[in-house]
Amino acid sequence: MDRRAVPAKIGWAVFLERLTATDARLGVAVAGLGLLAGGLVAALAGGSPLGLFRALLQAATGWDAARQVWNIRYVGEWLAVATPLILTGLSMGFAARAGLFNIGAEGQYIAGLTAAQFAALYLPPVPVLHAFLCVAAALAAGAVWGGLAGWLKARFGASEVVATIMLNYLAFYLSRWLTQAIPGATTYRTPAIPASAQLDAGFLKTLSGGSNLGWGFFAALGAALLFWWLLERTRMGYALRASGLNPDAAMAGGINPGRVGIFAMCLAGAFAGLAGASVALGSFNHGRVLSEFDNYGFMGIAVALAGGARGFGVAAAGLFFGLLASAQTLMQGQGIPRELAVIVSGIVVILLSMKAGLGALAGRLGGSAVGAPCDARPEPGEGNGG
Repeated sequence: MDRRAVPAKIGWAVFLERLTATDARLGVAVAGLGLLAGGLVAALAGGSPLGLFRALLQAATGWDAARQVWNIRYVGEWLAVATPLILTGLSMGFAARAGLFNIGAEGQYIAGLTAAQFAALYLPPVPVLHAFLCVAAALAAGAVWGGLAGWLKARFGASEVVATIMLNYLAFYLSRWLTQAIPGATTYRTPAIPASAQLDAGFLKTLSGGSNLGWGFFAALGAALLFWWLLERTRMGYALRASGLNPDAAMAGGINPGRVGIFAMCLAGAFAGLAGASVALGSFNHGRVLSEFDNYGFMGIAVALAGGARGFGVAAAGLFFGLLASAQTLMQGQGIPRELAVIVSGIVVILLSMKAGLGALAGRLGGSAVGAPCDARPEPGEGNGG
């Protein structure tokens, strides 16, 4: 067998191993591949692949390459759209690190949104304190809704997947019923939310050209920092990670997986509840009677997967998916269907789900290279006394 074939196989194996070695490398690689695939889809749809990248550039920097003008508002809207995606991604990711699959971020988001709206409409409109109490109500509602699923699992062994899916629908219909009962509410909105409860910041609105960027974005960054600190720098974080990796070993080490799971689901719900507050108090000046799911919670699953369930990775993934979402209207202006953003998101998730397969492929390539038959006879001059 030709010896030169062996290094080639080893090279491919090393490349795949390095690509899948860290979640950060894999995330960047699949994001790039997703965008390249999106450009190909745009060309097949009759549009210009460059139009896709122009739209993304404009959403990320505000620069319109076609008209040679700059508008900072696009950047503000991108960050505003990314805010709830980051928070619901943290919700999914935090539960995942504890070995739990939180499909209920959408319901926890709705619980937080509804609680924030009620607090905004019924609490005294005291500046600063009003907004603080609205956010606290959203955190508490999300934590209770998430903790309920954790308690059902710890107490009765109920699957958190089934429980959180059902709680999504329960939260949705409860929210509709309760919100429509507010005096002055219609079938789609409530009376105006007082300015004292809103999370918009005047200086940020001015800096971003009148966008919806507000304090919610900085709350999301703070939540990502809290995520990292809790998991990597505290004893509770160690217990969470140990329970997620091996519940039996954690129990043998004195950790109560049930109690840890309830805590994890409570905090995951609080993250999603904060996402609800950021939308209710940052994007609208009135409460909403939801007619359908906003889907931030479901998108959070993809964000957590792309971010490797790590705090800062999830934040970066939320920014990426937020960029795709905020660029949809700009894509239409470039003659590209706005649905392309959803296609790119789907491609990224599919590629991420192939991580285990890529790792196995790297092992097979490496194994085939090492174990490949080759001429083992010594070269002239080698061997005994050669």
